[in-house]
Amino acid sequence: MNKSIGIIGAGIAGLHLALYLQKHGIEATVITDRDPEDVASGRLMNTVAHHSVTIARENALGVNHWDDPDLIYHHHDHFFNMPDGPLLFRGAFKKPSRAVDYRLYLPALMRDFTDRGGRIEYRTIQENDVAGIVSRFDLLVVSTGKGPLGRLFQHRPEHTPYSQPQRLLCVGLWDGVDHGAPGQADPRGVTLSVSPGHGEMIVIPTLTHDGMKTALLMENVPGGDMADLVSLNHDADPAAFRQTILDKLEKHHTHTYNRIDTHRFGVAGQQDVLQGAVVPTVRQSSASFDDDKCVIALGDVHSVVDPMMGQGANIASYAAFVLGQAIVESTVFDARFCEVVDQRREDRVLAASRWTNLMLQPPSEAMGRLIFSMSQNRELCDEFTENFNHPERTWDNLASEKRIHAWIDSHMAQQAA
Repeated sequence: MNKSIGIIGAGIAGLHLALYLQKHGIEATVITDRDPEDVASGRLMNTVAHHSVTIARENALGVNHWDDPDLIYHHHDHFFNMPDGPLLFRGAFKKPSRAVDYRLYLPALMRDFTDRGGRIEYRTIQENDVAGIVSRFDLLVVSTGKGPLGRLFQHRPEHTPYSQPQRLLCVGLWDGVDHGAPGQADPRGVTLSVSPGHGEMIVIPTLTHDGMKTALLMENVPGGDMADLVSLNHDADPAAFRQTILDKLEKHHTHTYNRIDTHRFGVAGQQDVLQGAVVPTVRQSSASFDDDKCVIALGDVHSVVDPMMGQGANIASYAAFVLGQAIVESTVFDARFCEVVDQRREDRVLAASRWTNLMLQPPSEAMGRLIFSMSQNRELCDEFTENFNHPERTWDNLASEKRIHAWIDSHMAQQAA
């Protein structure tokens, strides 16, 4: 049976699905409103890290163009700026992770797809286009929330109760931050820095147009001392923007501030600052049309997570592979098909959402014990770090206070033995 699949959106979810189907001989058409040149020359889109499970999927698709060992990182450093003194500890991955600017990543995958014979249509979809697009394909996949198709999928408040952002974001690529490198005494890693009551910051070594830079993803609590960074205008006064960032880092994220060369510190490029906010959301995963036609959600249309725990792109890639495998195996793309796909991918997708939402809240007594225990037990922290690859395993350990204590007790017993 010849299968015709339409994919709205050319982010990681849409492109990984298109490349997976292409590898298995299935015709897929990607529809997007941005061509590779537009993406490459635009403003910073995000600061995304790919963990080893996602890198393995890139290898399977033949699109891992960034396997240089100088690009990877090996661990997470956890820093808590506590009133009674800082807390710093480390957890290691079994296999390394990597971050590539999506202004490099997405255009490269778009070219891979078209060079192998894939079709990309560049257009903006209007309300009156929807029925015609649905009718063109055996199955339509929507992987971008922009436009009328994204509005087909309703919010599921039982999974994400928020109607407002939980953090105000200030994101940028910077020069002048030391993050270690292969061959040095301290190999390259990511820092997860917490200033209780004010927010978090993720420090990520990132490959961009001009080589390796440092992404500072500042997740600021509304009403906290760092919340005003969401509206601080870099373009109006770069020097004031830079100095304000330095002052905030010195006060709230001292572990990172102490690694800054203040003479070189500055935004890497004029397009390298992104500010805004995300409302964590889980949506219905499919919608039905006439003649048993179905439209299925993928990526951010299905689940939007706050970027704090670095799960968005990784679960989008995972869900694309689950959907791709189901398309290869199936001959009928109806409501039952969508139900089966949902069952296969839901555990990991919902676990990533629930884990992230938990970390957005002030820590409970059990979570406070976990943080302290990870600082005392390297094996516990290594497991927590490795499970960034498998959020469902993390949620198995964090879903209740009882589970958190049982997980800690298990590691403490092993340590004592």
